[in-house]
Amino acid sequence: MKEEKTKPGENKSDIEGRDDIEQLVNTFYGRVREDDLIGFIFDEVAQVDWETHLPKMYSFWETVLFGTGSFRGNPLVAHAKLVPQTEMGRSQFDRWLSLFHETIDDLFDGERASHLKRASEDMANVIYSKINGVPDPRFDPANLTPEQRERYSRYRSSEAAASS
Repeated sequence: MKEEKTKPGENKSDIEGRDDIEQLVNTFYGRVREDDLIGFIFDEVAQVDWETHLPKMYSFWETVLFGTGSFRGNPLVAHAKLVPQTEMGRSQFDRWLSLFHETIDDLFDGERASHLKRASEDMANVIYSKINGVPDPRFDPANLTPEQRERYSRYRSSEAAASS
């Protein structure tokens, strides 16, 4: 894996291309593998083949950030397969997000770095909700403004009408 090019406290640039994505992914998964809460999920439960997994992750995040379209795969299925084998709860997803955000913040600063953090939150929430069969907490109607509740109510009504 590549060395970190930026140390905390140094002047950081934004994520500019594939080389930066590779640095981010390599640094991040190095941290993941050492983590007490989630490291074993990758190395012992999923038994990740890092030589094939890392290039997939480079393509995944490059596609998310730059729209290259080079990623092929189904992250939802890959994560769902782990549910019967180990805990894949909120604390595991929160730890993954925390490590990902810390890695981005340690290496980069800028609009693309911020976008990648927002995108990772959305993906983690969707995957967590889908594989655990729970509602996505971001869409809890109790957290909506009155205007958002009205739009949500109209959406649910139109959805029910369309399915009948």
